[in-house]
Amino acid sequence: MGRAGQDKTGRFPAAERQDKRAEVKRVLLVALGVNVAMTLLKLGIGLLSGSLALLADAMHSATDGLSSLLGLITNNLSDPKPDRDHPYGHDKYEAVGAIAIAGFILFTAFEIVRTAIERISSGLQPLKLDAQELLMLLIVLGCNLLLAGYERSEGKRLSNQLLLADAQHTTSDIWTTVVVLVGLSGVVLFKLNWLDVAIAIPLCLLLIRVCWQVMRSNLPWLVDQIAIAPEAIHEVAMAVPGVLNVHDIASRGVIGQRVFIELHMVVDANDLPTAHRITELVEEHLEARFGHVRCTIHLEPREYAIPTITFQGTHG
Repeated sequence: MGRAGQDKTGRFPAAERQDKRAEVKRVLLVALGVNVAMTLLKLGIGLLSGSLALLADAMHSATDGLSSLLGLITNNLSDPKPDRDHPYGHDKYEAVGAIAIAGFILFTAFEIVRTAIERISSGLQPLKLDAQELLMLLIVLGCNLLLAGYERSEGKRLSNQLLLADAQHTTSDIWTTVVVLVGLSGVVLFKLNWLDVAIAIPLCLLLIRVCWQVMRSNLPWLVDQIAIAPEAIHEVAMAVPGVLNVHDIASRGVIGQRVFIELHMVVDANDLPTAHRITELVEEHLEARFGHVRCTIHLEPREYAIPTITFQGTHG
């Protein structure tokens, strides 16, 4: 009998997937507070100066705040521990939140395009701006840089996709603010009212690229795309003494967080205890190679051995 919390192999499986929601919540609360403050500041300057670009930038910051709020809601739902209704855990809530953030980014890109069209149709009216407003925008830019770096470092430390996606959204807000600063500086210094409109299209392309990156990193998790090449799983399993054949291999999840592996296996054993020990060794080797995994191993008689290793579901 192992110590409290250990399984029969002497490991602590519950500790490998710790509940880090409290730490994630703390980061998201900081992000929400900063984003709300930045939104109000940009909105105030935009209304006073008449700058549509600044109002669009304020809208982008508002979506940052909405994404942080959504992250807080999603984080409370994404309990990593399985329960009766969710025997595979709740991890996918994080990916759902990240996809929603990608939607906010895409909305921002279209909003900037709409704002640019409005400015052109309005005849590019002169803006009421001076150096004081530009200085305040520089302060906003500095706050966004600090926030993006903080969210990214915490996201990597906690291995949290939600924080990493929110950091990408905050980074896109940095570029939005940079573009607006360049455009408005040209307006103030050289009276070039068309500058902020001219850079709006490249900025939208950048935002769409960020949206695609978030989608690409989270959609595979939601649609159960392969997590580990079956050839790699086959190599690890076949290296365990007593394993004769491994086939019908499937995997899903995210390496470094949680991966589910299914495989059919033929072992060199004539009794159940020996076969069971071999399967436990296979699980230990897979976990040592790929991190936290949850294996479902289907033992079969020797005549069921087949040469193919990819998942076919041949034997149920």
